[in-house]
Amino acid sequence: MPAANFEELALPLFDQLYNFARWLTQDATEAEDLVQETYAKALRGFSGFQLGTNFRAWIFRILRNTFLTSRTGLKSTAFEDEEMEAIASTHPTPEAVLIQQADREMVQQVLTEMAIPFREILLLCEVEEMSYEEIAQVLAIPIGTVMSRLYRARKALRGLLLDKFKGGPNGM
Repeated sequence: MPAANFEELALPLFDQLYNFARWLTQDATEAEDLVQETYAKALRGFSGFQLGTNFRAWIFRILRNTFLTSRTGLKSTAFEDEEMEAIASTHPTPEAVLIQQADREMVQQVLTEMAIPFREILLLCEVEEMSYEEIAQVLAIPIGTVMSRLYRARKALRGLLLDKFKGGPNGM
């Protein structure tokens, strides 16, 4: 298969891959290295890719596997401010800006407390907007597991946020 086919499929996914890598590594330089290594591995293995299958899931899986094999002890990951969607408002008041910042910080803190499988599945579903089938391919798990893990991740996120909001044992 010509390299042009690889470029056509892979280059449009650069920003999404970098975003996922940034979440996983928590470091811009590490994320860049991870994406670069992912592209190198994907290009080397592209002859084994079956056209007509899900390239996006295939390359995300390469990135994830590359990350996991590069770690002996996984670190927690967190949202970055630029990855958080701001609450829509034409002229936010200083109070609204402070509340928004506090909310972001609370979500970031809670996400660092979540297990990697929960963060991964939330990121792939909610941020990358992947289908259950794509997530199953990326994580190499059955669709039923995707659904149950996503349910548990959302429940855990909700519980941790409520705990923080109410000023529970780990609250503000």
